[in-house]
Order: sequence, then C-alpha cells, then structure tokens
Amino acid sequence: MERCLFIHGFTGGEYEISPLAQFLERHDCHARTFTLKGHGGSRNDLLQSDRHEWRQSAEDQLQDLLLGGGGVHLIGFSTGALIASHLSVQYQGRIKSLTLLSTPVFPLNLLEIARTLGSPVMVRNYLSKFGATPAKATKEFLRLVRESFNIYPQIEIPTLIVQGRRDHLVRAKSAAYLQRTIPSGSKRVLMVERSGHMLCHAEHSGQMMNEVLQFIQTSGRAGLN
Repeated sequence: MERCLFIHGFTGGEYEISPLAQFLERHDCHARTFTLKGHGGSRNDLLQSDRHEWRQSAEDQLQDLLLGGGGVHLIGFSTGALIASHLSVQYQGRIKSLTLLSTPVFPLNLLEIARTLGSPVMVRNYLSKFGATPAKATKEFLRLVRESFNIYPQIEIPTLIVQGRRDHLVRAKSAAYLQRTIPSGSKRVLMVERSGHMLCHAEHSGQMMNEVLQFIQTSGRAGLN
C-alpha cells in the first residue's frame, strides 16, 4: 500500500485536499491529512505561528509515517506544495514522489481575480479571507514563497505539477517555471483547463485525480533510488 502525506494551503485546512485523499484511499493508498500549526483555529492562532512551525508540523507527520519503513509520497496544495518541496529535498532518500497542486511560485493572477470578482459570492469570500488573515501571517507566507526558489533546483525525485488554467491566486506561468527549473528526470505538467485554484473541488476533477493516482502507482513501482 502506497503511503501519501497531504499538506493543505495557507489559511486553509484538510477540506482543501480531502476529495483527492478520499479518492486515493478508495484505490488502496493510505492517505494522511492533518492541520498545519496555527491553522484551523482562531485568527490569533495563525498570528502566533510562523512558516517554520508550519513546516515543522508537516515534518512531524512525515517522520511518523516514515517510522513504518519504506517511502512516502508527498502531495502539497498551494502553500502546502511549497512545504512539500522543502521536505522532498530534506528527506530525498525517503520520498517516492512529489505532487504539486496549485503551487504559488508566482502568486496572484490579477486577470482571473478581475474575472471572478464579478460574482457577489466571490467578493464576500475575498473580503472575509483577507479580513481574517493577519498581516504577519501573510508576510510569513511570502517569505516561504521566496525561500522556495532555492529549493526547486534541488528536486530530483519524480514530480507531477498540476495547475488550474483559471487559477485566480496563482499565475499559470508558475507551472512552466517549475517544469523548467526542477531537474528531476521524471516530471510532467498537467494543466486543468476548467479549474481554478481549488483543484480537488473542480467540477471535472475526476480526470486529475486519476492522473495523480497513476503517477503515484508508477512512482511506487519504480521504488526509491
């Protein structure tokens, strides 16, 4: 059974990646989700945490999974993809594959934001999210984004890069940059044409989930170097 560690995004939670985790569970994978330090609670909880603690909470989960021996597949969504990238390099000999979902290499797609703000529901969602996010936490996120540029050239394990063409929070060129920069000999980009940022909740997410499953199964059979 392939073991997978899911890492959710900034200000988000397990719900962001739960559809994919449940899908993999139904196909003989052990999928572990958890909540990053400072997330899932109050605004003050997020204010009192930093990027180092977010990463450490993910590393603690990874170390626990690795106690059983063998390797682990890392699947990161948004900011979780940044954290997963760091862990994939730090634990390179124990990571079977890396799946990067909506990686914010270049955050904020202003064109897509302009399009989606035509919806009153989206306007309320943006105002609510921005109002609930402490400026200190946003600065920690941006520091993690910058630090990750030093990590991408060190990723040598099999990597799947998944990006929604209509992502309003991540510029589409992020996927091309990762494909160009990551030196892994086994990597590919999957552009999901009709998806926004929340890839696992997109209307036509089934094909994407099957692609992730096939990638994990193939990487699992290949084993660790």
